[in-house]
Amino acid sequence: MRPESTNGTGGGGLAVPMAWLCAEYVADELLRAGGLVEPGSLEYLAGRRTLALTVYLGDGTDGSPAAGTGDRLEEWLTRTSHGHPWEDWVRERLAGRSARDGDGDEGLALARETWERLEGTHLLATDLGALSAGPASGVVVDESEAVWMPSWRLGLPLGHLALRLY
Repeated sequence: MRPESTNGTGGGGLAVPMAWLCAEYVADELLRAGGLVEPGSLEYLAGRRTLALTVYLGDGTDGSPAAGTGDRLEEWLTRTSHGHPWEDWVRERLAGRSARDGDGDEGLALARETWERLEGTHLLATDLGALSAGPASGVVVDESEAVWMPSWRLGLPLGHLALRLY
């Protein structure tokens, strides 16, 4: 979000709320440290946005995503794990924050915008839905079989892997 003025007469506050800024920073650092995809790629952006939402909407005691990052790593791993209803969780958390904080929260507005981008941006990728059975069952995923999917469906496993590698 842009400040009202750039000549020093604006409100003096941050253009982006600190809680959202911290969530994006944590997500970016985790993905860079994992080195799984090229920074700036569509896959990287999907992973960063997915992780930023997970960090921002997670259960923090003081609302700051950076506080207790080590303690919250397990929560983020659980939220991004295969089979967790992450999409429903995001929708519930956004609705809950809207009801609690109202529409004036700029961090919440950025989280909503990020969610809309994740849902609205579709990527052509290997069908990750074919992984419904465990690896011990011998299910082989045909990587040449690609489907269009919302970018969060690719960003979620990428974010989970980055968290595992941390």
